[in-house]
Amino acid sequence: MQLAGMASNRGRNLLNIADRAPGGVEFAVVLSNDPDAPVLEQARERGIPTEVVPKDGDETRREHELRVEEALEAYEFDLVTMDGYMRILTEAFVEGQPTILNVHPSLLPAFPGMDAHEQVLEAGVRQTGCTVHVVDETVDGGPIVTQEPVPVFEGDDVDDLKERVLSRGEFRAYPRAVRWFAEDRVTVDREAGTVSVEGDEEGTFPARRVSSEDRAADLRYGENPHQDAALYADPTCEEASVVHAPQRNEGAKGMGYNNYNDADAALNIVKEFDEPACAVIKHTNPAGAAVADSISEAYADALSTDPKSTFGGIVALNRECDAATAEQIVESFKEVVVAPGYTDDALETLFEKDNLRVLDVSDRFETTETLTEKNLVGGRLVQERDLQSLSPDDLEVVTDRVPTDEQIESMLFAWQTIKHVKSNAILFAKGTETVGVGAGQVSRVDAVEIAKMKAESDAEGKDAEGAVMASDAFFPFPDGIEAAAEAGIEAVIQPGGSVNDDDVIETADELGMTMVMTGTRCFRHD
Repeated sequence: MQLAGMASNRGRNLLNIADRAPGGVEFAVVLSNDPDAPVLEQARERGIPTEVVPKDGDETRREHELRVEEALEAYEFDLVTMDGYMRILTEAFVEGQPTILNVHPSLLPAFPGMDAHEQVLEAGVRQTGCTVHVVDETVDGGPIVTQEPVPVFEGDDVDDLKERVLSRGEFRAYPRAVRWFAEDRVTVDREAGTVSVEGDEEGTFPARRVSSEDRAADLRYGENPHQDAALYADPTCEEASVVHAPQRNEGAKGMGYNNYNDADAALNIVKEFDEPACAVIKHTNPAGAAVADSISEAYADALSTDPKSTFGGIVALNRECDAATAEQIVESFKEVVVAPGYTDDALETLFEKDNLRVLDVSDRFETTETLTEKNLVGGRLVQERDLQSLSPDDLEVVTDRVPTDEQIESMLFAWQTIKHVKSNAILFAKGTETVGVGAGQVSRVDAVEIAKMKAESDAEGKDAEGAVMASDAFFPFPDGIEAAAEAGIEAVIQPGGSVNDDDVIETADELGMTMVMTGTRCFRHD
């Protein structure tokens, strides 16, 4: 798509569009009514043709526009983009050109005119922004294409606000609007005064995301002491969340960046289960997890998977924490405990530990937050949460040996838990408790070896003999199955899908193991 740009001064928005070329656009020409406009030299340096059509003193507005139209006739373009072009256009000019876009430094219809920033500061509002709109013959009128909010801070002056609206508002919104036109996704209805953009509607992944969170706390530091950090909260979240959980022992030190990260990971595991469940987390990975008849039993089973690694860990429960569970928790050093409520006796016991943070979450474990996000430098990744929950009917038995009902129960527990282990991930389980966890390895067989080592060396009162093994993705070679057999594994749950599936299945048959495939993997890379 070819653009014609019109500016009277610096034209920084036009230059930004030229440099970023959203949707592959190029400028056919940049025109100014001021021969000294800095935009002209900057455009020439970029190889963009320029035109200057100053307004003579005795010319009418329309007479000047006719000369502008004559200058533009020498170029082919599909869209006109204005940036600080200090002239109100007549209806005749607007009708004689392709769609004309302009960007205004406020959230129209609020604060129109040339002194928008002054109006914003005088009004004392805490949010302004910019508006990209289709130009008509009115002042700052025409259908709105897109807007970008920008905060107003205490102590701002006009220069502060002008620069922030430009860099954080206009430089984002204007190229976005131009790209939509270049991709032929825009429908302008001048009679209705509306603009619709294909994909920019409500849905899981709209073309444009606008979100807002409130700063809930300044944290002591980030992942490391030299990194500053803060916690932002979404007040509309209805699901149980550590972000909104009050800390019951107010005298203890506050939650840190890593504490929140680990507590969130722990809570998400126990949300998976309807029965009493516990997870003990270190560095966002479960050192142990279990489901049992009571919450105290679940804690004991989770802890015994790897009591050495749970030192300094985070505990999450999906039931009210009672005295029996609290007494076990304080027997070794823990950083945080998260539960939907506490008995008075449990709190009395937990408060004996000065720096054990006690978070009281709601018991609303049903999913309301369906997306997860990861910030990248310059953007963010957004995906649906992994909410898969398998049943026995979802499992395909691929070996000669058929799993027992007890093995299937253990496989399903392992699958719901391994979703929360960093990939490459391997998890050994007996019944509904973990026996060994191999997390975050670049080789799958190495993850098996670590789970094997944990089960043999660090687990207390249990081992991998007769256990099941879960793998978050397929086995590329039979070596992982062979290593698991050496540890005593008798049943395997894995997605399947490797070109070597037949070899892996054959190895399992030779070793007398049973194996089921889910047909879906559960990577977790964050």
